[in-house]
Amino acid sequence: MKQIALPLSAASDSPPRIVVGSANAQAIDALLEPGAWPFRSAILSGPPRSGKSLLARWFVEAGHGDALDDADRMEEDVIFHSWNRAQETGRPLLIVSSRRRGSGEGRWQVSLPDLGSRLGAALELEIVEPDDEMLAALIEIHAQMRALNLDPTAIDYLVPRVVRSHLGVENLVTAIDRLSLERKQSPTLAIWRDALIETKGGDSKTT
Repeated sequence: MKQIALPLSAASDSPPRIVVGSANAQAIDALLEPGAWPFRSAILSGPPRSGKSLLARWFVEAGHGDALDDADRMEEDVIFHSWNRAQETGRPLLIVSSRRRGSGEGRWQVSLPDLGSRLGAALELEIVEPDDEMLAALIEIHAQMRALNLDPTAIDYLVPRVVRSHLGVENLVTAIDRLSLERKQSPTLAIWRDALIETKGGDSKTT
């Protein structure tokens, strides 16, 4: 499983590396070739805690271009001027949104017509939910961040039972860490089970 190292401080609550897997490989490949983007712009969307902001930071720090994070919460004229500046300077612009653009409930709906037409021409990139291999790598990274000792047996047990999302993994490892501290013991099968129940990744019959 490939990873991208990030120059983050030890105090950061984000993983120190980006796991590259089935959920984000296509998007990352596109981020490496911003010169191929239509109108030098791309929109990256994905579920909570899926690494969108980390990828935006990596994109900027690697010198690939500029980025607007949480663009769906910004004033539309700010995005409009940023898009125009990208055309004038030739510097690629990555627009990060927690929601995909389009009509319908929960979608990012742009009210400014001129901005809507410009964003409609941008390259659409999306991070999806991880597969088993990526779930395992994500569990390992979050465990390492908390200095938790989760051996391969634990990973094999947790992967098929965890809520299958980036946020689900983060919540699970957080619960395991907290239960271990509360019980003053290293993670055990009983703690794994209770953490799964707590995060809705398992039930009382989990084996």
